[in-house]
Amino acid sequence: MFDRWKLKDFAPGEGRALGAFTEHFTMDDEWIAISAPGDVYQALTAAGRIQDPFYDRNELACAWVREREWWYRLEFSSVEAATLQADERFHLIFEGLDTFATIWLNGQELGSSFNMFREAVFDVTSRLRPAGTNTLVLCFDRPHDRIQDLTPPSWGLPMLDEIPGLGGKRTLMRKAQFGYGWDFGPDLPTVGIWRPVRLVRQRQAILAGVHFVTEQIDQAQDLALISLKAEVERFAGEGPLTVTFQLLDPEGAEVSAGTRTLLPGESTVAHFTARIEHPRLWWTPELGEPVLHTLRVSLSQGELLLNEQELQVGLRTLRLDQASDPEEPGTTFFRFILNNVPIFARGANWLPASSLVGSVSDERYTALLTAARDANMNMLRIWGGGIYEQDQFYALCDRLGLLLWHDFMFACAPYPENDADFVREVSAEIQYQVTRLRNHPSMALWSGNNEVQMLHQLLTSSIPGVPPLSGLLYFDEIMPRLVQEYDGHTPYWPGSPFGDGMREGDYHDWHVWHGIPLPPDDSSTGLPAGGLDLSLFMEPASGPTPEAVSFVHYAEDRARFISEFGMHASPTAETLRRVIPEDQLYHHSPAIDHHNKDNPKNKGDLLMSSVTGLPQNLEEYIDFSMIAQAEGLKFGIEHFRRRKPHCSGSLVWQLNDCWPGLSWSMLDYYGFGKASYYYVRRAYAPVLASFKALPDGSVELWLTNDTQQELHETITLQVRTFAGQTLWEQTLAVQMAATGSQPVWRSEPFQGADMAGQYLQVRSQQNRFPANRHFFAAIKDLERAPAAVEYTITRQGEHELQVHLRARTYAFFVHLTGVDEQTKISDNYFDLGAGEERTITLVNQAQALTPEQVSVAWR
Repeated sequence: MFDRWKLKDFAPGEGRALGAFTEHFTMDDEWIAISAPGDVYQALTAAGRIQDPFYDRNELACAWVREREWWYRLEFSSVEAATLQADERFHLIFEGLDTFATIWLNGQELGSSFNMFREAVFDVTSRLRPAGTNTLVLCFDRPHDRIQDLTPPSWGLPMLDEIPGLGGKRTLMRKAQFGYGWDFGPDLPTVGIWRPVRLVRQRQAILAGVHFVTEQIDQAQDLALISLKAEVERFAGEGPLTVTFQLLDPEGAEVSAGTRTLLPGESTVAHFTARIEHPRLWWTPELGEPVLHTLRVSLSQGELLLNEQELQVGLRTLRLDQASDPEEPGTTFFRFILNNVPIFARGANWLPASSLVGSVSDERYTALLTAARDANMNMLRIWGGGIYEQDQFYALCDRLGLLLWHDFMFACAPYPENDADFVREVSAEIQYQVTRLRNHPSMALWSGNNEVQMLHQLLTSSIPGVPPLSGLLYFDEIMPRLVQEYDGHTPYWPGSPFGDGMREGDYHDWHVWHGIPLPPDDSSTGLPAGGLDLSLFMEPASGPTPEAVSFVHYAEDRARFISEFGMHASPTAETLRRVIPEDQLYHHSPAIDHHNKDNPKNKGDLLMSSVTGLPQNLEEYIDFSMIAQAEGLKFGIEHFRRRKPHCSGSLVWQLNDCWPGLSWSMLDYYGFGKASYYYVRRAYAPVLASFKALPDGSVELWLTNDTQQELHETITLQVRTFAGQTLWEQTLAVQMAATGSQPVWRSEPFQGADMAGQYLQVRSQQNRFPANRHFFAAIKDLERAPAAVEYTITRQGEHELQVHLRARTYAFFVHLTGVDEQTKISDNYFDLGAGEERTITLVNQAQALTPEQVSVAWR
């Protein structure tokens, strides 16, 4: 009923002056079609009024969109209103309006909404026409008009307040903060109906809230204790009400059930508790299956069913352990305990899946989140500059076993505390979102913001006169109170990062990418000695050196939980070809640099110069930037995982992109995996073998086991030349405990001028972990002959190909391209030793695959 609308724009104030909210307003030839949920930019592109804002530099030509007011119009019938009973009502529910909206029904104003992040609900019982047509009209005002007379709180540094992402009037709006530009995405502030619209018929009473909690898991007794609270809102009728719940296992068998009666004038909340024997628990993938149960809660009066809710829930407990770490005195853990089992969080940061937030399809969510699960991830962090996601996102995380670290939507700026309306709006938003998401087993933690306290601490350590931080009212008072009141079980953390990182809390390791020295051992702030030189972020001339941005500095990081770290890389060649004009397809072209929102633009060049050397053409730039990113993330993840349990989490910045740009993502905007995606998939394997280089030239082999099974393994270590000669070999039988990490072998110091022509590798004879290798020199300095690979491509039915490869000499960075983003590749961007063979499978269920599509390349 509410998915097909008409859209028109006016100059600010013009629509009201012309009576665009009235029922008989026409100008029919000037309205264009738009879907809801949807996006204004997409509708304008389809109508030919703008060019694709993601192509070339078209983003700049779309700036006029924010200067207009946007009107939505819809006509609908409500025949149900003719049968309305005296004890019934109709509610019109807008789940998401972006952002300053006024709503009219049949020419009468219903009210307004000022917050993109919470629903707007209107009682339309007396305003619906039981026969004929109803006219629903919305006006979205130009945001600037609503805040032009307000002054945002400041960092005290005009140059910072003016940088996209670090301040400005965006903080005065409860609107997706990244929409006005960030260091990974465009300046395309969205507008319109971005979440569903519903007309709901209700009778006598409704279930206003359902809260399911697993109170305790007792593995010894094979028992779970659950509680359930059902809140009832009665608006008509007088008789007793009955609340019934039923919990069903995945096969539909009843696990638990109960009934409560609520008498008039007494409690409006029904409480239940139950014991479940032999519970089937919800786990992350490396520990078990993410088993979901169906919870049905119904509200009745006698035989009349008034309201019913059906939820997917998981039997699981989760807590945040911050106890003292006895092996590293003066530090504390920061680790999640799932069903009494400590876990290492292997994951990434999640950005909105498109800058056009109302346009993301269920299929896009499924592809991206399945890719995260398939990369051996068990946690995503929803970043605080984006959005609270669509319902489908959370349902998929529940099904896939992905835990969620969830920021509230505040990022990188001070926020106003002295505006009572703003404070009330934020409080209502927090209550709404906590209540909305509390039943999802994937919800692991609420965090107050992204980098607000960190930036203030950084500035006060470096610059005199920085004002006190505005926004702590939310992070220190309102948020923790509302999370406790409306959830009570999901942990709350004041921000990300928070704490000094090296000793407690979580940490954002941007020292490597920005070329900043890590804090000294005695730091209590997590900042370099003497504060921070802000010029590192401003101009290439004063920026970092190649040595400073070398990823080997990750080995100096002693933090407890790494909630951000990353490296920049190009998207795939196919993605660049879709958005960059052919005459601009060269490194640092104006169009390519426009799609790189990070500054200075030469940071990636510095990284490449220390890893691969500088590229000479676009093909080399794509490969070299991907190699540098992939090797850097691999190195960092292996270091963090070896430090388990002292470090208990590694969340890469970032999993995905909001537009087809140059960024820190592992999956580009169209879903193609960069090299880093496949490197990280191997580095996040539940069992990992990794090498640690020591100062004396020796090398340790570590095993990290994130599973619940004790590890008994036979491994083979070899030193080989790139030409294929085996210089040394050893076979080891190893044993290690579940969920542990430890060294299992150490070499004598490796010495000699010929080490650049050799490498050390490890393999599992039982295939319990991916093979790994250690180079004795930077990739650009390796001494090896040009690689040679033989391969054949054969069809295995219409939708599957197999590529069989054999390397005659060491082949680095072997990769398969040419297929579209729907094609699943079993592995990619890998090395082949001399004489080694591998078979790679490509599957595309949506369309046929042919051998001619596939290109195979290597370095």
